[in-house]
Amino acid sequence: MASDPNTAPHLFDRALLRARMDRARRAGPVAFLLDRVVEDMADRLQAVTRGFSDVAEIGSPGELLPWPLADRFASITRVDLDESETLPLEPESLDLALSALALQFVNDLPGVLTQIRRALRPDGLLLAAMVGGDTLTELRQSFAAAEAECEGGVSPRVAPFADLRDIGGLLQRAGLALPVTDVDRVVVRYDSAFALMADLRRMGATNILIERRRIPTRRATMLRMAQIYAERFADPDGRIRATFDIIWLSGWAPHDSQPKPLRPGSAKSSLEAAVKRAPK
Repeated sequence: MASDPNTAPHLFDRALLRARMDRARRAGPVAFLLDRVVEDMADRLQAVTRGFSDVAEIGSPGELLPWPLADRFASITRVDLDESETLPLEPESLDLALSALALQFVNDLPGVLTQIRRALRPDGLLLAAMVGGDTLTELRQSFAAAEAECEGGVSPRVAPFADLRDIGGLLQRAGLALPVTDVDRVVVRYDSAFALMADLRRMGATNILIERRRIPTRRATMLRMAQIYAERFADPDGRIRATFDIIWLSGWAPHDSQPKPLRPGSAKSSLEAAVKRAPK
């Protein structure tokens, strides 16, 4: 069952996310992470030998399928993730669901994954990439230290990100078979923390937490944050590091043709016997 959107915790202001993404598009988006994900997604799909007919792109901030691989598909539908997080997808209407750099800002991720699972035909595939893990850990630590020092307290600034184990469990909870997750860690170097924050604005990735501070940060706090960042996370040449963890997730709608785990007690030989036969 999908989570109840009325009871799922609401961490993100999705109306503000839409406004921030619109602002980023007007300013000229910074798309190096999305470009990397699109290229990697194409490579991963090339390795899948089965065909796909009906495909949906779910919530992605840009076009995922401008490359020749799209010729494999009969139809491609872009599906927006609006504030309701209700996907306009009919049951068993898709062979493939794709999503890039969108699911990290979903309030009810279990519910959205369950909706995708219902929309997949038997043996249909979900392939998605989302920001997670230790993304922006340097910025998070620098802001926390600066606020504690300058203002006597810490406010939420960087979204809490899911880790690999969380995502694997959510795929299983949604009813997807053969779940697989992995992480692509990208470390980007900047001249300063302010250059990093300018890129985040042009990604539409600034603070959209509902519990965010609603007043401007003091200039002294911002300057101290940048100083701490440079002290703790700079390379010998003075440039700072920023970590982005891209979590990849995939799972299949169950089908009789898929491999299944053995039933408990159905093994032909025991672990003890296998150990005894192992070479010394």
